[in-house]
Amino acid sequence: MIHGRGASPDDILALVDDIEQEGYCYLAPHASENSWYPFSFLYPVKTNEPGLSSALHVIGDVLRMIGDAGIPRERTIILGFSQGACLALEFAYRHPARYGAVLGLSGGLIGPEGTTWKHNGDLAGTPVFLGCSDIDFHIPKNRVEDSAAVFSTMGADVTLRLYPGMPHTVNNDEIAFIRNVMERVIRGE
Repeated sequence: MIHGRGASPDDILALVDDIEQEGYCYLAPHASENSWYPFSFLYPVKTNEPGLSSALHVIGDVLRMIGDAGIPRERTIILGFSQGACLALEFAYRHPARYGAVLGLSGGLIGPEGTTWKHNGDLAGTPVFLGCSDIDFHIPKNRVEDSAAVFSTMGADVTLRLYPGMPHTVNNDEIAFIRNVMERVIRGE
């Protein structure tokens, strides 16, 4: 679970009470000074270095730790909100594999307007969820749609939900979707 800018692991872990899903270990790394990278995800990638590379390395370390504990990637879910969603989605794009799921709540792939993402490997049917407001000040609707299209070309099972007029938050429909995905992963579906 990857927290957003200005937030903390406690903030993203607060979703656990809403998700109400047993049988999971919830891990939430902490960004240095509560930010994974310094500028908007819409800035040129170089502008967000070395923070972005460092943040992606942290996520990779957490996934290696999970793998070392004997939990395969297809039983592991990567979830993020806002800046954390951007990071979760970017990690899955750069490190394609069959994950249990990749859940991006108010986020999109990282890069400036006009970025072209190439097919970067196979997500092998990984459920990828992108949920966001259609008017989110931080996350343009077209970036969420572009991200969904990229993940579709990479073989993900993509669900895109744009919520009319929703503030920059997580809503009950997203929680229900997360719960459903987690139930399927725990059953090995």
